[in-house]
Amino acid sequence: MPPLKAASVSNQIVKKRKRTTSEPNDDKGPQKPKFSRKASSTVVEPFDPWPDQFKILTQTHRALSLVYTFCCTRQHVPTTFSNIKATVESHIRRELTVEDVAKIAALMPQAIRFAYVDEAMLESKSTGVDAYDTEKSEIKQVLLFEYIDGDLKRQAQPNKGPASMRLRNQDLKLPVFSQKQLMNLIEKRNAKFDAAVNTFLHNCASEGLDPVKTLDELALAVMPVPKTEELDTGPRPSALPQSIPGERKTIPEIIDDIKTLKWYTGQIVPDGHRVFDPQPPVYGELKFQLSQNLVNALYNTKNITQLYSHQAEAINHLHDGQNVIVSTSTSSGKSLIYQLPVLHQLEREPNARAMYIFPTKALAQDQRRSLKEMLRFINGLEEIVVETFDGDTPMSERNAIRDDARIIFTNPDMLHITILPQEESWRTFLQNLRFVVVDELHVYNGLFGSHVAFIMRRLRRICAALGNTDIKFISCSATVANPEQHMKTIFGVEDVKLIDFDGSPSGRKEFLCWNTPFKDPGDPTSGRGDAVQEAAKLFCQLILRGVRTIAFCRVRKQCEAILAAIKNELKHLEREEVAGRVVAYRGGYTPQDRRQIEREMFEGKLVGIVATSALELGVDIGSLDAVITCGFPYTIANLRQQSGRAGRRNKDSLSVLVGDSFPADQYYMSNPDEIFTKPNSELQVDLANILVLEGHIQCAAYEMPIDIAADTQYFGPLLAKVAKERMRRDEKGFYHCNERFLPQPSRFVAIRDTEDTHFAIIDITNGKNTVLEELEASRAFFTIYEGGIFLHQGRTFLVRDFSQDRMIAKVEHVKVDWTTQQRDFTDIDPVETEAIRRIPGSKSKAYYGPIKIQQVVFGFFKVDKKRRIIDAVQVDNPPIILFSKGMWLDVPNSALEILKSRRLNIAAAIHAAEHAVLSLMPNFVISMPGDVRTECKVALKEFAKKETARKRPARLTFYDAKGGASGSGISIKAFDFIDTLLRQACERLQACHCLQGCLECCCDERCKEANQVMSKAGALVVVMCLLDKADEIDVEALPWGDDEMAPAGVETVVPAEEVGMVRAKLVNGVYVKSEEDGNIEDEFSRSIQMFAGERTFIGVHR
Repeated sequence: MPPLKAASVSNQIVKKRKRTTSEPNDDKGPQKPKFSRKASSTVVEPFDPWPDQFKILTQTHRALSLVYTFCCTRQHVPTTFSNIKATVESHIRRELTVEDVAKIAALMPQAIRFAYVDEAMLESKSTGVDAYDTEKSEIKQVLLFEYIDGDLKRQAQPNKGPASMRLRNQDLKLPVFSQKQLMNLIEKRNAKFDAAVNTFLHNCASEGLDPVKTLDELALAVMPVPKTEELDTGPRPSALPQSIPGERKTIPEIIDDIKTLKWYTGQIVPDGHRVFDPQPPVYGELKFQLSQNLVNALYNTKNITQLYSHQAEAINHLHDGQNVIVSTSTSSGKSLIYQLPVLHQLEREPNARAMYIFPTKALAQDQRRSLKEMLRFINGLEEIVVETFDGDTPMSERNAIRDDARIIFTNPDMLHITILPQEESWRTFLQNLRFVVVDELHVYNGLFGSHVAFIMRRLRRICAALGNTDIKFISCSATVANPEQHMKTIFGVEDVKLIDFDGSPSGRKEFLCWNTPFKDPGDPTSGRGDAVQEAAKLFCQLILRGVRTIAFCRVRKQCEAILAAIKNELKHLEREEVAGRVVAYRGGYTPQDRRQIEREMFEGKLVGIVATSALELGVDIGSLDAVITCGFPYTIANLRQQSGRAGRRNKDSLSVLVGDSFPADQYYMSNPDEIFTKPNSELQVDLANILVLEGHIQCAAYEMPIDIAADTQYFGPLLAKVAKERMRRDEKGFYHCNERFLPQPSRFVAIRDTEDTHFAIIDITNGKNTVLEELEASRAFFTIYEGGIFLHQGRTFLVRDFSQDRMIAKVEHVKVDWTTQQRDFTDIDPVETEAIRRIPGSKSKAYYGPIKIQQVVFGFFKVDKKRRIIDAVQVDNPPIILFSKGMWLDVPNSALEILKSRRLNIAAAIHAAEHAVLSLMPNFVISMPGDVRTECKVALKEFAKKETARKRPARLTFYDAKGGASGSGISIKAFDFIDTLLRQACERLQACHCLQGCLECCCDERCKEANQVMSKAGALVVVMCLLDKADEIDVEALPWGDDEMAPAGVETVVPAEEVGMVRAKLVNGVYVKSEEDGNIEDEFSRSIQMFAGERTFIGVHR
């Protein structure tokens, strides 16, 4: 058994497997120092003897470190020079001067901040009281001293009480610190100071300098000066232009400029700077003649006189009657491929119809604008109706659009819920339908792809019944591994031509892997800095140099946090006038706001935009010069899609991945080559998912009765069994929708997780009553709570009133220097056992049944810019309870005993084992990351120093993230392969050479808690015991757990109690819940009875 390491936190995980950091560039930057300074944490040879002045300075530093650390544990004590002066003097028994502190700061410039700050913001940050408006007639500055090399690991102290007490009813307390933590931090800082002094003295001796005089000169250079008295030191290298230039420098020049800035300390990782050469255009010719009107429209709207090779090839295939899939890069002119054939057809056949299907409303609106612009220049087609038909279309306009429109822009949801169920009203449109365009085909993957594939088959079935079999399908996709096969699967057609040679030109492109530096760049133990602040600095440097930039974020809250940081950085750079030209773009904003942002970006009014993945797709917001991806965006495909948004055809562009502190980010920072060499992922769609299949067969039967012989081509060989056992048969042999799906089956079949219930966020500042945005109900309790801070366009709003009944939250704009962070927990528990499968060769069993997901927000922290907690507030929100379907495995007692004997954190072991199994599911079940989820463990709770009232059962749980209470059918299939999943997880854990767990064995890029609670060694113990291989575990070879992370006697996990089954019957090797009345309505039981697999092993339920 390979040597393994125990559970740890993310920074420690990263530290073990990253490459050695490179030395900062010594050959660049202004004012090169007289001698080099080694990293502050580097062990150096002691210099003997120290001059007396340095001995006195060491005494001063020790007192400063002691007093500062003590003050940091108190809520309302900012560490200003005036606040700590008297206490430090009582320790050193002499006067403490500003010059003394400046000398200390000069010796450790990266670890200490000694500067004047605004007192008003400091008071707001330190008190945490409701003094929200910080505007004062007179700004007073105070001298602040602080260490910036890392903070204590803060934890909330739980109340003592009976285990049955609900956590949300306990009093919420501020973070507490152990004496050991405090002393370790003080000693660490003292050791770093001693190392800095030794290095300084050695350098002075080697260069023949007087150390006392040299230090005096260095201290003078860092002496703090009030901002109002700062002197203009003249032009500095890499100074920003006074205004945003109309014509920017080249990207290499801008990168070189940024490298000379003071805060650049070698963030570009080794081998993380790649250059992609420009590509010239390749043109093609059409086989047929376009009308002069079309030629004029192309020139007048897009200045096009020639088509690129991929455009010409695709249009030629469509003219020959073939279906086409185009898989080329972003901004390669793919939209022209489906615009020209449709317009050409309309010129020849005025009654022809076309349907453009886009995954989002924004894309549909964007393409509608583009097409209407072209129609203005085509005689005879100027007045044809081209409209969007989606959820935002007023009911009063829908009938007119249906009857008169020649081209409609819609989405799969409207096709599923409105158009197909009302096929009688749409018959004229469907009979004349000539083109169906599905853009962004790569979006239709996994479970969502399965739904869309059956919707397309329902569309083809109705059109065929109406005599229309002459529909041509056009699809465009990002670069993926299997575009041709994926299109065949989605549409159920075979005659598909793939065009994947990109003839469009591209400028020179540079890609940077930019790692967030350590708080003290020379000390890895100080922890990574704030990736949000790092991205904001880089963003500002780019836009102020004329580089139009978009920053992509993983979640909405990060989007707002980065925008706020950008505005603060612009204020720091004294360029506040630019702040109005940078906006955020994400879900939740009103449609009007989003359309305005898109328009202003397209017109060039904005210089930067901060967005979530809502702008990954091809919404035209004009040309962009740079993309900053803030944190690894879960998959390589997402990263490449975002990166493709930058680049003008004749100009160079830049793409930057800013690494966060999470293991996934640091893995790619240490292995940047994988970003460029990993093959594109294959798109997968499961047409045999019984829940999806039956839902759409019932929908199809409502639209038109099912004829098994004729409709098997659309729904596959399982149609006959579904029809005979789940549908109503008439006397003519046709099958009709089951009554339990009536009156409208499509309302019972949700094709993606969308919510109809929203909370309105209302701005009441200065008497206003305007809706800022709308928030889904599932997000509301995690985002809005009375006293919390709500972020909108980077501005801070205080939640004054939150009404759950009226579904509104009233917020008021305030100026504070802190935000709030909710405290919540999620419990995922099985409700009832519906099926049991014995794991072959083991006493362990796998269970399947309904899962209860309970989420509770019980309080929030007030957090300052450095993520330090300044206050704790309790709230009393009711729990949010959801239901799904899933499977679970109870951890054997043998595993718990082994883990306890080696002091390995049980929660970390379970969490790692869950992710090890979860990561292998796509090998057996067609699914996407996130389709199945698990209960991720929270570091704050699992690594606490005291007992918790919330004990969790020792259980591996997996549940369907989509499909509501009925599930999505994915965990059912995983349940069928659970023994193979466990064996492969065991083999992967044993074969992986990492020490503490990595993305290749038991970490997950999508882990909700950033893989902080992980134990590879523990995971292997859990999996081997589930496979009944406990006797093969070499317990003595297992590592000992970390006392700091899992103190003896403190455990958050208890043995799991078996979830019972009332009655069961054996069906093909699986014990299945038996319904008393014989009417099996449970989806899993139904699928087991009808479509049981070939498994022959008999499971036993005792």
